Amino acid sequence: MSITYELIAQSPDHAARLGRIHTAHGMIETPTFFPVGTQATVKTLTPNDLRAVSASAILANTYHLFLRPGADLIEKLGGLHKFTGWSGPIMTDSGGFQAFSLGLALEHGVGKIAKIFPGAAEVPTRPTRKKLARIDEEGVTFASHLDGSRQRLTPEISIHVQEQLGADLIVAFDECTSPLSDYHYTRQAMERTHRWAIRSLAARTSSTAGLYGIVQGGAYPDLREMSARFIGSLPFDAFAIGGSLGRSKADMHHVLEWTVPLLPSGKPRHLLGIGEPEDLFECVERGIDTFDCVAPTRLARHGSFYTTHGRLNIQNAAYREDPAPIEAGCGCFTCQTFSRAYLRHLFVAEEILGYRLATIHNLHFILQLMKQIRQSLAVNQFDELKREFLERYRGGVGSQGSRDERREFPAPKRAF
Repeated sequence: MSITYELIAQSPDHAARLGRIHTAHGMIETPTFFPVGTQATVKTLTPNDLRAVSASAILANTYHLFLRPGADLIEKLGGLHKFTGWSGPIMTDSGGFQAFSLGLALEHGVGKIAKIFPGAAEVPTRPTRKKLARIDEEGVTFASHLDGSRQRLTPEISIHVQEQLGADLIVAFDECTSPLSDYHYTRQAMERTHRWAIRSLAARTSSTAGLYGIVQGGAYPDLREMSARFIGSLPFDAFAIGGSLGRSKADMHHVLEWTVPLLPSGKPRHLLGIGEPEDLFECVERGIDTFDCVAPTRLARHGSFYTTHGRLNIQNAAYREDPAPIEAGCGCFTCQTFSRAYLRHLFVAEEILGYRLATIHNLHFILQLMKQIRQSLAVNQFDELKREFLERYRGGVGSQGSRDERREFPAPKRAF
């Protein structure tokens, strides 16, 4: 079977909804968050760890697995589920984001949302690095980040690779644009994505994987609406919103408001690459069902822990002798077992266990938050939960009065 979507409850006040996605490897309660396992692993965690934090599905990266170890090998060994030991649903992206991250992202020096929502004046306005990807009508040519070899992805290759990987949720090949791309180029890329969407549908052979169409159009309302209408008219099983989401969180909210109402209501909606706690509320409110983002795991490796009072940087000297858990009342293994003092020691000593324990906590935090959101939707109390949570979280004051540090942290010195 392909995937199906079941609507459980619809908010009477906005687009937020409670539902279920049924897949060949199990049911996904929505709204929810998919931990990212770029290279067929959520860094430092086992499948048992993922089950313990209540993950219902994970996302893997087609481009990286295409390069290493290769889709042929993974298929030979039984697909991603057997290869990784994860028995639940798996989503794969298309590899189209790498056309951006190795292309315009390098040239413009930005992410899909410029510098993670900076002020407009902070956005680079000139090229910074040479591109490693070239886009043409047929697909994308990459210089491998592993060995510099020439690699090629097209809609047909991307769909074939994702089917070889055996994912339950696969994504049409698309072109992601930069927040600095002008209207003319953004429209060109959107129209190319539309042609690639048709080719992706034609290339599909799996009867079990759900295929997501991707809406593009940058932060331009007419393009987003045009793309949503076109992609929404095609026989996709679900829809994803990708590409540049603008230069501010307000821009991202507008993109969703332009896009979501034009998509078929009886199919899942995924927002690619977004997953900070405050974003989950805002985007669920605007009708998003599922999310993926590297933020919880990446921040964990930098010693940054989510709490209901904002992020806590465990490397601060204030925690050197602190016997408290990261957050009182948290049910994760990390908080139930270890003190802030011990966790700080692990990060100062660059012990890998610290990264693992932080990842467990951050994913538990996000997935429990999603559970609370689902519960609130079931009883029509979403607005109350959102208000109460954001008042605490945006306050940025830790449980012992230490100011939350909302800065970018340097990468850990120890490689994984």
